[in-house]
Amino acid sequence: MPSPDAHSFLVSEADPHAIYKLMVGAVTPRPIAWVSSVSATGVLNLAPFSFFTVASRNPPTLMVSIGPGVEARTGTVKDTLANIRATKEYVINIAGASLVSALATSGASVAAEVDEFVLAGLTPEPSRQVGVPSVQEAPVAFEMVLDQIINVGTDHVILGRVVNVRVEEAVYAGNHKIDVAALAPLASVADRFSGITPMYVANGGDSV
Repeated sequence: MPSPDAHSFLVSEADPHAIYKLMVGAVTPRPIAWVSSVSATGVLNLAPFSFFTVASRNPPTLMVSIGPGVEARTGTVKDTLANIRATKEYVINIAGASLVSALATSGASVAAEVDEFVLAGLTPEPSRQVGVPSVQEAPVAFEMVLDQIINVGTDHVILGRVVNVRVEEAVYAGNHKIDVAALAPLASVADRFSGITPMYVANGGDSV
């Protein structure tokens, strides 16, 4: 039962941004999809998104939700969404803690013709199955082919099928498993980037 001093916010009467702050502050930590894409004219793009998770085991499908442009790009479609619509391919890179500065830099609101690989000092690595490069410095990269885009309110939910996975030896535990401690993945906690250590072990849940 809620305590007498609990706060209650009726969504129909609240400012949407206020509810957004409550959601991102409580639904944490959220994994970060570091999405690389290419425009129809060949400009590379790289941006982090924290509305991200596994959508299906089989076929292997990942979900990223992309909101509208912000700051100087308010009212525009984000480059990542425009690029995925145009080419139907992209890569979801997973960043470790050592890449936090580069990841933050790549999230800046800049003009569409700006290459965030250059901006963040990162190396584009040719992919095996798609025409979009991964981040060479990222320890894990999922090569993706677009399945569908679903409009949900102000946002667009992108469902993509995984067609190849690159895993660096340093984070591979064998038997198709990731050494999560070695990966040290970044997560989004409210408006900050964070690690996920310490990790706790408990019985139950899905086996991996």
